[in-house]
Amino acid sequence: MTRSICGMMAITLLALVTGTMPAAQAEDAKVTPVRSEKLPNAPGKSLTTVLVNYAPGGKSASHHHAGSVMAYVLTGSIRSENSATGPARVYKAGEAFFEPPGSEHLVSENASTTEPASLLAIFVADDGAQLTTFGKK
Repeated sequence: MTRSICGMMAITLLALVTGTMPAAQAEDAKVTPVRSEKLPNAPGKSLTTVLVNYAPGGKSASHHHAGSVMAYVLTGSIRSENSATGPARVYKAGEAFFEPPGSEHLVSENASTTEPASLLAIFVADDGAQLTTFGKK
């Protein structure tokens, strides 16, 4: 993938976290772009990974994502609830969860009030899509 596309993805993701998103929507969550690549076997789609770090007790407001998302918990425990996959559940380091296209991520938070937590989110979405949108669809 070209550097300009990687740069645009990084700027878009950083803008969501650092300035254009109200603070209440990313309470104690830090999103860091990792990599994005166009998928040659799926024209018009990209695979994008981001690292999400939650401070103790940190959470994100209700949101939805472009495309499909697989999340892999790297450290700590993450409480997650998705409109399409059932009630809230706590996922520990080494566990993963899936968010289908069109679903709403109702709960996304660190399950601990004393320890940080992190996850790697892997998106398959349309090229150039805004990966995360807060609030109602």
